[in-house]
Amino acid sequence: MKESQLPKNEFVREQIKNKPKNKKRLCIKLGVSALCGLVFALAACGVVLLMLPIIQRQWKPAEEVKETQGTEYEPVMQNTEDPVSTEEQTVVEVPKEMTLGDYQRLQNELYAIGTKANKSIVSITSVVSDTDWFNNSYEREGQGSGAIIDETTDAYLILTERKVIKDASKISVTFIDDASAPAELIRYDGNTGIAILSVKKADLEDDTRKNIAVIGMGSSNTVHKGTIVIALGSPLGTNYSILTGNITATSNEISTWDSNYSVFTTDIVASRSGSGILINVDGELVGVVMQDYSTASTNTLTALAVSELRPVIDILFEDQPVPYLGLHVSTVTDKIAETYDLPKGVYIKEVAMDSPAMNAGLQSGDVIIAIAGTDVATDSAYSTAVLGLREEETYPVVIMRQGSDGYKKLTCEVEPGVLQ
Repeated sequence: MKESQLPKNEFVREQIKNKPKNKKRLCIKLGVSALCGLVFALAACGVVLLMLPIIQRQWKPAEEVKETQGTEYEPVMQNTEDPVSTEEQTVVEVPKEMTLGDYQRLQNELYAIGTKANKSIVSITSVVSDTDWFNNSYEREGQGSGAIIDETTDAYLILTERKVIKDASKISVTFIDDASAPAELIRYDGNTGIAILSVKKADLEDDTRKNIAVIGMGSSNTVHKGTIVIALGSPLGTNYSILTGNITATSNEISTWDSNYSVFTTDIVASRSGSGILINVDGELVGVVMQDYSTASTNTLTALAVSELRPVIDILFEDQPVPYLGLHVSTVTDKIAETYDLPKGVYIKEVAMDSPAMNAGLQSGDVIIAIAGTDVATDSAYSTAVLGLREEETYPVVIMRQGSDGYKKLTCEVEPGVLQ
């Protein structure tokens, strides 16, 4: 093209050329990207390897679990070659369902325990002399049961209820082999209603002495709701019965004069006039059947805890009278003391008419803090202190009595008696 034909302003025209590529820098970028990808892949593989044993245990196939449950379990050894998993594998054994045969075998074992313990059970017959409307003399018999709970060199000691032998002119005892022998009343407690009889060994044949046994004393503190117990004696009026059941409650309590006792209620059906004992599955005595203290509306068996009766039984064994003051008491706990602004001690709820406590000047509302020089802070401590007293002796009883300007300390002199 000729110079005259060039467009105007040709001198300002420029041609844009592509920048030449830097191959070295491009290679460096590609290398860095590849290295990052390799590091990420190695990290991912490491995480998978660490989590794989846990994932396998959590997502164990259902078929394998079912097969394991259907076979007998064997001890599982920990894989010591796996450096990652350190958890111990725990195998839970599925409990076997109880069949009717298992239940029958359990009942047979309980009855075997009762049969063995029946060697300590006796049948008591009392003869009471009385007169009719026409002043004619006649005799009537009463029956009940008891348990041989101790022996001396020449006699067996039998625990029973006073109502079984009340006003009896003659008492006889029949043992497990139907042998009979005369019995003598040692002592009874007019408060709880328990009595101790004595049968001379000389009045029994050698075979009878071999067939009978002294029952072991258990601890009532081990008895709780649901405990299996066996009732022996005549809870339904039939001698040498064996009834099995469970403890339904142990929190009930009865308040007698000078003592509070725990009451065991059961699901065992019993007569209101029934008598006997409760034993545990070891064949040990844990309760004395006392239907008079039943608080249930239905005819179920009720017993007093033998561990709490034991101090009274020991006193009767020694042929000593059980001390009596004549008070219904309860413990002043921290909460009660704070709520009602009472001093700590034993609160007197009721005083028996013409009792030693009333004669000493004790009143309802007083709080006992000491007896015979011993501090008492609970009702059980009060009962223990009273049982340590002796008849025809005088003891100081320290009380707190409320007045117009608060509680004041007083001392009363009391002479224990015996409740008939």
